[in-house]
Amino acid sequence: MNDDLTFRFANESDSGIILDFIKELAIYENMLNEVIATEELLREWIFEKKKAEVLFAMLDGREIGFALYFYHFSTFLGRAGIYLEDLFVLPQYRNRGYGKAIFVHLAGIAVDRGCGRLEWWCLDWNRPSIDFYLSLGAKPMEDWTVYRIAGDDLKNIAKK
Repeated sequence: MNDDLTFRFANESDSGIILDFIKELAIYENMLNEVIATEELLREWIFEKKKAEVLFAMLDGREIGFALYFYHFSTFLGRAGIYLEDLFVLPQYRNRGYGKAIFVHLAGIAVDRGCGRLEWWCLDWNRPSIDFYLSLGAKPMEDWTVYRIAGDDLKNIAKK
């Protein structure tokens, strides 16, 4: 199954591979038109500014999946947690336990680094992913709604 799966952290020269995975995920989510990231932006924000990390799942020397994550802080826990922005396994490698292996590895990173949580969002229509997350013991958050200010709205509010 996934006995031959290994992991490696991305480095700056992987910016193109990261962008490819982001686009593959966006195609799956029917959101490709929203991707404005470039290799240069990823290089700057992930590797120069160190605002996120990327973990690759490797099989036979090839990247078959990735997780992009960063840290947030819980005032209630008094410690950081990991926010998983993206997790994606190439379609031809799905249903073999690789997604679960990525989660297990990422959970290990969170525990090793003393984090109190591993959190993420999931699109409401994405039943296969929801079922997968529930099978891992994840709990959907209730009584919370996600809010966002972005683009011109963000720029306008910053001027006030």
